[in-house]
Amino acid sequence: MPSRVRVVSLVPSITETLLEWGTRPVGVTRFCPGSGSAKVGGTKNPDIAAIVALAPDLVVMDKQENRVEDADTLVDVGVRVHVTDVRSVSDVEPTLRALAEAVGRPAPDPGGFAPPVRQPDRPVSAWVPIWRRPWMSIGGGTYGSSVLEAAGITNVLAGEPEPYPTAGPAEVASLRPDVVLAPSEPYPFKERHRSELEAVAPVVFVDGQDLFWWGTRTPGALDRLRAMAAGLAGR
Repeated sequence: MPSRVRVVSLVPSITETLLEWGTRPVGVTRFCPGSGSAKVGGTKNPDIAAIVALAPDLVVMDKQENRVEDADTLVDVGVRVHVTDVRSVSDVEPTLRALAEAVGRPAPDPGGFAPPVRQPDRPVSAWVPIWRRPWMSIGGGTYGSSVLEAAGITNVLAGEPEPYPTAGPAEVASLRPDVVLAPSEPYPFKERHRSELEAVAPVVFVDGQDLFWWGTRTPGALDRLRAMAAGLAGR
């Protein structure tokens, strides 16, 4: 495959990674970082006609972020699609290797993507809400829960069978988490939500991208979350 592949990225975290690699997509979603690329709709409602008009060599999608029917439509009209599926920190490095090959660039340095878990002196348990009205949280089997574990933080809903259980403050309070980690996305939790969340536990606002965006960000995100966990354990 040529080194300068025309790529459309429908995954914000992949767009971030491609930009870090020096590969600017010709098309991205409106949620993606960076500028200078054509906007082709959202992650769940991409503009298929606009994508096809860009004549991409490759469209990058993700099983968690995008819809299978959109992938099928692109394939049906002759567009090559590369699909990722990251459920844990250990998935990141092999997924990035496959992505690098797909876009025609050298494989990334494997260091830092799946470092050993180092538990803090006192384990910290956390509840991570991701939406309200209705309330939703991260459960087990998700990248976000894996990131917490790798950072030495126990997700109190890791044992739930659903990846995103509909659990809110009333249900979670009985689990007595040490802290509520209120992310900036997908729901933009802010200071005005503090009193509502503090009914469960003390609140720490965190960068949602560190919890949910995988890629070149992962090593730094783990460092930041580990530092936060160490600080919480020392309270």
